[in-house]
Amino acid sequence: MSEDQVKENQPTENAENLEETQPEEQNQTIDTSQEETVEQVTEEQAVTEEGETPEEEIEEVEETTPESTPEETLLLPRDTLLSAGIHIGTRMKTLDMESFIYRVRPDGLFVLDVKKTDDRIRTTAKFLSRYEKSKVAIAATRLYAHEPVKMFCKLTGATPLIGRFIPGQLSNPQYQNRVDPEVIVVCDPRADAQAVKEASTVGIPIVALCSTDNEFAGVDLVIPTNNKGRRALAVIFWLLARQVLRERGEIAPDKDPAVTIEEFEAKVTREEEEEP
Repeated sequence: MSEDQVKENQPTENAENLEETQPEEQNQTIDTSQEETVEQVTEEQAVTEEGETPEEEIEEVEETTPESTPEETLLLPRDTLLSAGIHIGTRMKTLDMESFIYRVRPDGLFVLDVKKTDDRIRTTAKFLSRYEKSKVAIAATRLYAHEPVKMFCKLTGATPLIGRFIPGQLSNPQYQNRVDPEVIVVCDPRADAQAVKEASTVGIPIVALCSTDNEFAGVDLVIPTNNKGRRALAVIFWLLARQVLRERGEIAPDKDPAVTIEEFEAKVTREEEEEP
């Protein structure tokens, strides 16, 4: 073979060798980048597993978790309950109420767990439905509780004890206007302290609407809720009335009373609010 022919063949062989080696180099580069990516992902997972999640993500999870539970079933839509403020407590909490508190807001207000409130309304309705209608008494000293209690008693046949609770109304047999219930519901154990005291004396079971600053002394069953707000009290007593009627079979399990929540809400003038 001549030298010219050898020179012509050499570039072709080199080109073939280059074509064979380039894919191997590319594959090595791809493999290296994939390994680096896997290592980065592994490192990120390790950081997450160690709990070093950014604070912003933690806060977001804490705020959204209780509201996004798909299997949650409440007596009313969560938005309706929250807009009524049934979960808003005070800036004080007692040890008794600690288990019902969900969190503390930045402004210092303690927030109640709406699901626990919902559960206690169901439990209370079943409990009250076992008694004869007229043997259930509802005590309401607070002004905003007067109208809700009136409507509750009108729908369920319970006995209203509205306004100042007269000493001896439960415990004095000689008192002319004495009532003799078998169970009593109070809107606030502090405001209705006289009713709680007398009911405890005569051995009557006591159901109480309690906010974050209430104690359970003498109380047998607690409904954790905002017991001072106008709208909150209307929603609580409307729900309680509806559930009692359902438990008694007076309305269907999927039906509501003919009376609306708005009709349960107190209509109070400014002059009445300013009265001691």
